[in-house]
Amino acid sequence: MLERQDGPLIVQSDMTVLLDYEHPLSEEARRRLILYAELVKRPGNWHTYKMSSLSLWNAASAGINAEAIIDSLKKYARYGLPGVLETNIRKLMDRYGKLRLEIHEGNLLLHGEESLLNELAGHQVILECLRERRNNETWEISPEYRGQLKQELIRLGFPVIDLAGYHTGEALSVALRAVTRQGKTFELRDYQRQAVDLFYKEGTIQGGSGVVVLPCGAGKTIVGIAALARLNSATLILTSNATSVQQWKEELLDKTTLQPSEVGEYTGASKEVRPVTIATYQILTHRRSKKDSFSHMKLFSERDWGLIIYDEVHLLPAPVFRMTAEIQATRRLGLTATLVREDGCEEDVFSLIGPKQFELQWKTVEAEGHIASVKCTEIRVPLDQGISELYHSAEKRSRHRLAAENPGKVPVVRQLLERHQGTPTLIIGQYLDQLHALADSLEVPVITGELPQQERQSLYEQFKAGDVPVLAVSKVANFAVDLPDAAVAIQISGSYGSRQEEAQRIGRILRPKEGLNEAWFYTIVTDDTKETEFAARRQMFLLEQGYQYELEKR
Repeated sequence: MLERQDGPLIVQSDMTVLLDYEHPLSEEARRRLILYAELVKRPGNWHTYKMSSLSLWNAASAGINAEAIIDSLKKYARYGLPGVLETNIRKLMDRYGKLRLEIHEGNLLLHGEESLLNELAGHQVILECLRERRNNETWEISPEYRGQLKQELIRLGFPVIDLAGYHTGEALSVALRAVTRQGKTFELRDYQRQAVDLFYKEGTIQGGSGVVVLPCGAGKTIVGIAALARLNSATLILTSNATSVQQWKEELLDKTTLQPSEVGEYTGASKEVRPVTIATYQILTHRRSKKDSFSHMKLFSERDWGLIIYDEVHLLPAPVFRMTAEIQATRRLGLTATLVREDGCEEDVFSLIGPKQFELQWKTVEAEGHIASVKCTEIRVPLDQGISELYHSAEKRSRHRLAAENPGKVPVVRQLLERHQGTPTLIIGQYLDQLHALADSLEVPVITGELPQQERQSLYEQFKAGDVPVLAVSKVANFAVDLPDAAVAIQISGSYGSRQEEAQRIGRILRPKEGLNEAWFYTIVTDDTKETEFAARRQMFLLEQGYQYELEKR
């Protein structure tokens, strides 16, 4: 029987860890736990974390070894560690680095132990990548299969350390400015410099690919720009929408020595291919029909890119993954606020973009004053009597929408607007009919995907200027929309249990504020419906980051 000690963790043999959130050491233990485990559910005061092969390999790529993880668990475990758990952690961590890709005399070589390579030889997909067996511990791989091989090996449970290096790409003279074009002093924050250093690794084959994870508002774009300036090569930047394309261009021209003629936009409205080109995922995946090819994928070969930046890498669509598998000799930088992907493709990010190179906890950035301090509140309202019968007789999917569009939420929105009168506020929702009806009722403008880009930009500018104090926005504002003065977000509906979306929506109000640097994030949920379950799931990523949700009932 395991000996009891007074710790906040209960560690189980199936790689799950229960955290007692009321224990005095819970926060200390949580900060260690999230380095190698992920929060999966939170019933009451017990939060359940899960160690997976990917979470352990990301920890390994950050320099954390099996013994450090085991020692951390032992320190906080209430009943000690099951022996089988220690064995499994060591086994999985030991797989990281068992296989290495290297270049020798111009040839791409896979190195590994003889027994492991013999095991892999039983898989047809692996054999298709093989050009020649040099000896018992070295295979020559066809260079064009470098990405496909890495994808398949990680699916088999063997992540590859890729030391095959990169080509330099087309040279580009660019430097960061000490004073921006707007006349402001500019320098990298310490964590931004550290993130670039860890990605670059002095230009060696150990660097050049991977993901940087920073909170919304902490300057991910600046990290990308600094990496571009460090490499001095032609760069392709892929981002989520046309608004983000404009913001990237403005930042590049403001904070680097690049000239307007050197920065191109590649969107539905403009097709400029310049030494630095900014494109949307949407244009890359556009095709006339499902039978047609993706005509704009040629952008990947339009110039000799030395760097590709994947902004909001958690949104990367499948066709771009496939293209990325073919360009593994080009340096790749992923930027995101969360590695959570609701489609389960985290392994593809790891194998094709690279492992997590740098991550900074949201609360750490908040403590340094670089993002706002946010108070999170979940407000539960009863189901409106007018739709109660319809709700209880509806199918499951329809029930969620009925609960989300509950008319009983409208008076709460009004109360919150009165509470924060004069504070720049966003009302965020999933359903367009709900947003339009609410916006009409409150007499506030609404931004959805139906609105032309020029009109959206005009409303964003009016909001920034203070001429429009309240904006209703759909999911088009989830990503890469810079509204620095927004201090209140009222979420009236969302995409089921999307943790990713919750993180992005709170990100709209995280930009640092004048004065007390405070912001407020409200989620209005219909009580005693499926919506409360989805809300609990949505909140998990932020809870993992150290945020807490207060609960109000109306």
